[in-house]
Amino acid sequence: MTERSRALSDALRRVPIWLVYVVGFLPAAGYFYLGVNDQLGADPLKVLEKALGLWALRLLIATLTVTPIRQVIGVNLIRFRRALGLLAFYYAALHLSTYLVLDQGLDWAAVWADIVKRPYITIGMASFVLLVPLALTSNNTSIRRLGGQTWARLHKLAYLVAVGAALHFIMLVKSWPLEPLVYAAIVAALLGYRLVRSLSRPARPPLLARA
Repeated sequence: MTERSRALSDALRRVPIWLVYVVGFLPAAGYFYLGVNDQLGADPLKVLEKALGLWALRLLIATLTVTPIRQVIGVNLIRFRRALGLLAFYYAALHLSTYLVLDQGLDWAAVWADIVKRPYITIGMASFVLLVPLALTSNNTSIRRLGGQTWARLHKLAYLVAVGAALHFIMLVKSWPLEPLVYAAIVAALLGYRLVRSLSRPARPPLLARA
């Protein structure tokens, strides 16, 4: 760790966690304000749904970058990772709620038909379902009850969630524009980094050899 990265890490330790939540919710508040004031264009529901879903994906990516940033450049953002992950869940929940309540009007038959007929909705719903247990166990009590190793294995579902969210975005636009491909490439790079790092670790000797 360089002196600059150590100084930055020390400065970030003084940032209160509640401020991360306040700043994190500003985009949602801004979009809902624009929606209430009829400033989201000709198709406000589509704009709102996309914006909330995109912020969920961005925050998922931000959560996945915490470990590589610490390992590569030495800046420690671990204390913010839980807040970033929960913000990703909240945005995904808002994205889903907008679809269920404002778009479909809680017409469960229509929702089920969409899930069955539209693969991007199927993938999006599955990703959200996987995200729920991660949000519910993002607390110290769950870590103690599950045990550190079990909790860590459970939270590796975040990788599948990120992949599913990226695929959901690509399939949603029904073409190959640059924006969803960029996000998919970032997710692929972050997961690729983890895979390469895990494969490059020396294997731990058996217990008898270490005894």
